[in-house]
Amino acid sequence: MHLPGTARVTPSGELAIGGVTAAALAERFGTPLFVYDEALIREQCRRFHRALQATGLDYQVSYASKAFLCRALARLMAEEGMGLDVVSGGELYTALSAGFNPAHIHLHGNNKLDTELRQALDAGVGCYVVDSLDEIARLNTLAGEAGTQARCLLRVTPGVEAHTHSFIQTGAEDSKFGLNLGNGQAAQGLRAMLDAPHLDVLGIHFHIGSQIFSTEGTLAALARVLEWLAQQRADYGFTAQVLNVGGGFGIRYTDADQPQPLEDALAEIAAALRAGTAEHDLPLPQLWLEPGRSVVGEAGWTLYRVGTVKAIAGVRNYVSVDGGMSDHIRTALYGAEYEVALANRMDEAAADSYTVVGKLCESGDVVARDKPLPHPQPGDLLAVSCTGAYHYAMSSRYNAMLRPAVVFVQDGQAREVVRRETLEDLVRGQE
Repeated sequence: MHLPGTARVTPSGELAIGGVTAAALAERFGTPLFVYDEALIREQCRRFHRALQATGLDYQVSYASKAFLCRALARLMAEEGMGLDVVSGGELYTALSAGFNPAHIHLHGNNKLDTELRQALDAGVGCYVVDSLDEIARLNTLAGEAGTQARCLLRVTPGVEAHTHSFIQTGAEDSKFGLNLGNGQAAQGLRAMLDAPHLDVLGIHFHIGSQIFSTEGTLAALARVLEWLAQQRADYGFTAQVLNVGGGFGIRYTDADQPQPLEDALAEIAAALRAGTAEHDLPLPQLWLEPGRSVVGEAGWTLYRVGTVKAIAGVRNYVSVDGGMSDHIRTALYGAEYEVALANRMDEAAADSYTVVGKLCESGDVVARDKPLPHPQPGDLLAVSCTGAYHYAMSSRYNAMLRPAVVFVQDGQAREVVRRETLEDLVRGQE
């Protein structure tokens, strides 16, 4: 198993993260358990800053909180000089309750509710990524009622498809997100925003998808957007101060994944931005980014306790754990692949292939298919790597499962940042 960040195998053959063994974490906090390598999260933030500083461009980098957000993480992002991208009133409330500066928050979403827009306006959110024609008039009216101008980006779809799962492609023409460049919607939206007295249009946003391993799609989208911006300057006199190219930087889940180093990717994007603006005689805008998975994905681990083991001769071996699709939905949703190991027996050779399944009442409740493991025994501790993004964030109470605790580990210390749900939590609010 690949061991990112501070993860190590101890001399006694146990997995340790942040200097704390998985067994000690499971004993103290229970299972299932989400464990985050705090040092690795911080290093990923710093890598983005270093790489962007090396380009010489004015930049802003905001963490895409949909990947995973809690108050402790919001505070960590503030400490590392990151902005925050939120997509709902709940994410915004979480960030604000952590004391995150609202001026460094962007509000995204293809269907922002009036209540969410008012919440953001009252808080003083720094930027709104406008996603639809309908939103323009509503935001202008609400900003006027609040006595302010809302700083905005227009989200466009450049018609470029990322080489990724169709569910996480967002830049193609057939997308629920943004306004299309090719059919005139984006130009219509920009004109309406420029005519709106309570909107301050800073620039343009696009995002072509997630878990992308090269810059090919981003560079193609960037070329189209810059050509379009040159036309908008000619037609309406609009010059973008900001160009937000989203995020989507891929991570390694298994050996099959070969993501481009983010330093190389950012250097290529910056070079293309310089060349493209020079070609169209456009001023160089600020470059904004919104990485999520690439910041927290490899820093996260899930620990489970092995329950039953079932062998079907000539068919498959199953090992069941005490969680499942309620805290690990991506395998069922996307066919995502993960590496697994017995955290208390890391130095033992694999004996057979096992499919790790959860305890929920669905045949599709699969954590990982046909993975090499030593013969699992009830009570063993099973670790799944790279579960820091879209796991806790997408967790559910299906089958009345309780959401796991979340702990941050660093320098031999562990702190619980999200407590485990209780049975009382499960029925709170019910009649």
